Amino acid sequence: MNIPENLKYTKDHEWVSIEGDVATVGVTDFAQGELGDIVYVEVETEGESLDIEEVFGSIEAVKTVSDLFMPLSGEIIEFNEELEAEPETVNSDAYGKGWMIKIKMSDMSEVESLIDAAAYKALIG
Repeated sequence: MNIPENLKYTKDHEWVSIEGDVATVGVTDFAQGELGDIVYVEVETEGESLDIEEVFGSIEAVKTVSDLFMPLSGEIIEFNEELEAEPETVNSDAYGKGWMIKIKMSDMSEVESLIDAAAYKALIG
């Protein structure tokens, strides 16, 4: 299973890459594998400011729909629009072209609440 060491993770199976005050967010390789073939990614919160743990969208696979949760508080400044036409990119490139949103963080201290790769590996067993 691919769990890049340079990323941070959430208990909700999302990965976070941080550059300055912008966080890029997607779902982990584990999550896309559990979901199966992803057929739709919905994010209608672009331009909105949301708090940590709030739902920012949903991801739909053949058998299930799952909510996507904010890993950090802030404004959603970008949605990966390529996922509208090719949601399966999340399956094939979860940590690259399958990213979902970019957040302009409002509280940098929340980064401390994210877990590292070793803790995420332990979480998923």
